[in-house]
Amino acid sequence: MSIAPKTGRKTVREATIDLLRETGMTTIFGNPGSTELPMFRDFPDDFRYILGLQESVVVAMADGYASATRNAALVNLHSSAGVGHALGAVFTAFKNQTPMVITAGQQARSILPYEPFLFAERPSEFPRPFVKWAVEPARAEDVPAAIARAYAVAMEPPYGPTFVSVPVDDWDRECMPVALRHISAARYPDPAALAQCAKALAQARHPAIVVAAGVARDGAWDAVVALAERHRASVYAAPMAGRAGFPEDHPLFAGFLTAAREAIVAALTPHDVVVALGGPMNLYHVEGHGPHLPDGCDVWMIGDNHVHAAWAPGGRAIIASCDVAVAGLLAGPEPVARMMPAPRIVPPLPGGGAMTDAYVVHRLAALRDPGSILVEEAPSTRGALHDYLPILRPDTFYTTASGGLGFALPAAVGIALARPQNKVIALLGDGSSMYAIQGLFSAAAMGLPISFIIIRNGRYEALHSFGQHFGLQQPVGTDLPVLDFCALAKGHGVAARQATTGEALEAALRWSLAADGPTLVEAVVA
Repeated sequence: MSIAPKTGRKTVREATIDLLRETGMTTIFGNPGSTELPMFRDFPDDFRYILGLQESVVVAMADGYASATRNAALVNLHSSAGVGHALGAVFTAFKNQTPMVITAGQQARSILPYEPFLFAERPSEFPRPFVKWAVEPARAEDVPAAIARAYAVAMEPPYGPTFVSVPVDDWDRECMPVALRHISAARYPDPAALAQCAKALAQARHPAIVVAAGVARDGAWDAVVALAERHRASVYAAPMAGRAGFPEDHPLFAGFLTAAREAIVAALTPHDVVVALGGPMNLYHVEGHGPHLPDGCDVWMIGDNHVHAAWAPGGRAIIASCDVAVAGLLAGPEPVARMMPAPRIVPPLPGGGAMTDAYVVHRLAALRDPGSILVEEAPSTRGALHDYLPILRPDTFYTTASGGLGFALPAAVGIALARPQNKVIALLGDGSSMYAIQGLFSAAAMGLPISFIIIRNGRYEALHSFGQHFGLQQPVGTDLPVLDFCALAKGHGVAARQATTGEALEAALRWSLAADGPTLVEAVVA
């Protein structure tokens, strides 16, 4: 039963709804449980609830939506069980630097001393360390203020998820309304440090720029192109970058850095000055030896994440937004005369038209609109993707920065909600798809124009390749021989076609890319 508010006062629910409306968080992603229901009494007409069938799917949908809108998304989870299901996706959102406010239901305060069914014993501790801030307010009337603070912290660079646990009986309590405070976060670099970086770049013999996801988050694509062209600098994509920050068909694009110490040093050895923008340059996936940076190379790292700057193994760092910093570099000294770097050499397509993952991405590149949005989670296909499916326009590529699976399929749903004018393509491995296959339901329920392209090789192919690093010829538990993705798609309400030949693939891709609603293509490859 609602408690009638006194003059000037509202219920916690009413005050929270007003606050959410002011922040723009009127799209709520959730998988409802019993302790969340009172939050949605008298659900307002200008809000929408996006149902996901599993909590990790819910968080990944919100991750895609927030990344595409550049505003925090609101996620509503159940207490310990639901938060536990979601934690892998929360980890990915944290690594993606995605702004997100997560609320979780808690049992009623009056029965918390008795360890009730489906309660959270230490709610603010459970999601750490993968949230920037977490709280269960001491009083019901503090809930709106806690959500306001959670939004402010989520939207403060470096962006990331925050968490508020709300007891079920708090929503009908009285409180005073909370006004949204507008906080301007520092985005500007130290002028002296930026001037030193600009001077080093101007005087370099063979400069290079490494672009990471922060370039995309900060909307600095065009400015980085201008900077590279001004200095005739080779441009590399940072290891495991979750976003694209430079056109991959540009003559100055030099390729992708591998997440290994020796490989990074080898790639950057020709360069005397390197400016890494928007994320870590020395991100490793395997143990390495020797130096972290080429001998005599002057390395500058610019981005909004002070943690990246702190653990970088070398070089100098400037904490700033990429768009502001690159604008400052463009105003720097005139560069010395330089030759254009040698162009990147893309290997010829192997296989003579055989149904390989390289052939699939090659045909997808030929048929898709360059303005369509690619959301990728096909780890063993990433090399082919880099070679044969270039990203040509800003804000058209998303992948997981965490390495955890289950992101791309539901993230494509969130991105399609945020960018309804664009075709969204989810390029997935068969193993990756099964981490979040329930996301197909949400795509079908809303009729979203997503092409789900599943490259089916019948196993966790990336583990077979990576197993060789450890001397394993046959990793255990990696075969997936009996999955039927067309049947799974149809069971969730998504039309599907299978392709086992080049001719069938061509027809299926054309059909899927032209569709107004969700479709799935199961490409069976060698």
